[in-house]
Amino acid sequence: MNGIFYFSSTGNSLFIANEIKKTLGGEVGYIPTYKCNAEKFDKIIIVSPIYSFGLPVHVFDFIPTLPKTVPVYIVLNFGGAVFGADGLAYEHAKNSGLDIKGVYTVKMPENYTLDFTVPLAYQKKILKKAPDLVEKVIEKIRNDEMNFPKTKAKFAKIYYENKGNWHKIADDFRVTEKCILCGKCVKLCPADNISVNEGRVDFADKCVACLGCYHRCPEKAIVYKNKKKDYRYFNPNVNESELGK
Repeated sequence: MNGIFYFSSTGNSLFIANEIKKTLGGEVGYIPTYKCNAEKFDKIIIVSPIYSFGLPVHVFDFIPTLPKTVPVYIVLNFGGAVFGADGLAYEHAKNSGLDIKGVYTVKMPENYTLDFTVPLAYQKKILKKAPDLVEKVIEKIRNDEMNFPKTKAKFAKIYYENKGNWHKIADDFRVTEKCILCGKCVKLCPADNISVNEGRVDFADKCVACLGCYHRCPEKAIVYKNKKKDYRYFNPNVNESELGK
């Protein structure tokens, strides 16, 4: 049986994980809350977004915990460009002693949209192509088509520097008067970084820059640097109730 582990805040990785399960079968698990023994699987497939030329914190920390004897495949999705993140993921898995078989990439809609808005027509175009792109990756995994990308030192250095500062992004989040104190942001935060105190939403210093709270607030009450943008993103091909916590 395949173990398909994903990290996602806006549904892109969950979409890919579900597509893999449809074709190859297996069990889908959300990385931040997965507690079972992964040694029971015949293959382990990790599905993750690319964050700033590398891996999200939860995925980076999860990789060394995996069994060393089970073949591992990593599928990364990106909105802009890969910039060597596939090579960094391969290197991290290899250095963790895993039996890494390959790292593959799939273009998906961009969700790091704090400072810009993705044209809706372009987003729809990417979503339309996504199933075929994912199917090609699935076939590579099914056929054990190995792919060992190389790390690009320049971008790896930037990644590690940025990774150490991601928690600071929460300093620029603010909650507007639209907030209805529904608590959704508290429940969905993978880092337990958000709390409600005395009728106010507070952000601590453990943010992992996933932007789940920003994109999924039902009132669009969470804003970045006081920019009251209307654009938010969630993959329309998945059910939000399936995602994460």
